[in-house]
Amino acid sequence: MRKNMDINLLFRIAAIGILVAVLHQVLVRAGREDQAMMTTLAGLIIVLTMVIREISDLFDTVRTIFNL
Repeated sequence: MRKNMDINLLFRIAAIGILVAVLHQVLVRAGREDQAMMTTLAGLIIVLTMVIREISDLFDTVRTIFNL
């Protein structure tokens, strides 16, 4: 089951990346560079939050394995 979660995480990150890239291009072509940058930063923060949770789970697993 853990393997499915990893694959789903990759698909979610890819989907967010594609969505943010499209929104960025649309906003830049509309002359709204500031909003395009904010959209990109929001996407980055969302993805980093998802990755940080996974890293936290990794550290918890390592602690459990080595009884720390």
